[in-house]
Amino acid sequence: MSKDRSVPDLDRELEGLPAELRWREWLQRIEAVLFASASPVCRAALGRVVGQGASVDLLIEDLSSDLSDRPYEIARAADGWMLRTRPSFAASIRAAADVGGQALDLNAFDLAVLAAIAYRQPITREGLKDIFGKEINRDLIARLHARELIATGPRSPRRGAPYTFVTTETFLVAFDLHSLRDLPDQEGLEDAGLSG
Repeated sequence: MSKDRSVPDLDRELEGLPAELRWREWLQRIEAVLFASASPVCRAALGRVVGQGASVDLLIEDLSSDLSDRPYEIARAADGWMLRTRPSFAASIRAAADVGGQALDLNAFDLAVLAAIAYRQPITREGLKDIFGKEINRDLIARLHARELIATGPRSPRRGAPYTFVTTETFLVAFDLHSLRDLPDQEGLEDAGLSG
């Protein structure tokens, strides 16, 4: 998330501008911040670039409207907003752009383990073994951790205090989730034969 940075020379209020131009400047500031940020930007951080009476939510709505005919959009992710390419342009991007390490490139079992962590977090390796009936390879955990999809959570209160695993903000962004409450209903997945 964005860090708290004090910028004393930033004129947030823009009192010298007419209301319409002030609003347009705040829209452009929010767009610039979202464009430059590698992670979702929270409401409080966006509030630091607009006037005290400005509604970040209304500015986001107006900016979303302004971007309606652009190949990118504002998406709600984790605890904030980010700019992302519209899904309809995915094939074009894959054909011509260097997206390098952005692709998740996970196989079905990797995704199953990631889903188990998401639904049962915080969960230990032993808990994952109980779900899958076998030890989960340390390399798999390391790959998910290296992609910043999972992190270590609190130590388990069980004997030996094993590490637990939890999903991260990167996980939420990668799967287009605002929060873990947006995960599909687990019972529905099981009924559809997509989970066990």
